[in-house]
Amino acid sequence: MNYEDLEDKHLIISYKASPEQIEKELRLARRDLRVAQKNLEEDYDWAFAIAYNAVLQAGRALMLSKGYRPRGQEQHKTVLKFLERSLGKDFSRKARFLDQMRSKRHRVIYDEPELISESEAKFAIKSASEVVDLVSRELKQKR
Repeated sequence: MNYEDLEDKHLIISYKASPEQIEKELRLARRDLRVAQKNLEEDYDWAFAIAYNAVLQAGRALMLSKGYRPRGQEQHKTVLKFLERSLGKDFSRKARFLDQMRSKRHRVIYDEPELISESEAKFAIKSASEVVDLVSRELKQKR
């Protein structure tokens, strides 16, 4: 996979991560999924935001495993672009949803509390779980 254009735009930089660092990111993603699920009982906004964070951590694990890390402004967008590039055409529709999730999470955190419905929070957790599972499988294949 060629990431030269992302490097040229200064969105990513080469980085040599240890296997432990990669596993830590994946472990954080799994933790965030568990915490998001628990937060459904308490607050839909936070459950949604934590589910999004699980995606972000899984994406960082994938980036690190491929020898990169995000840099500069808008690192969340960069991680999502990298996920889409790495996981291929079949992932494109999911990537668009994740970008919408990123934007909505920003609104929830900074501008519009109580924006997320129960069904949105549940769907976000389900989607995040799918991404974490997909990245986990990808990383297992690489080992």
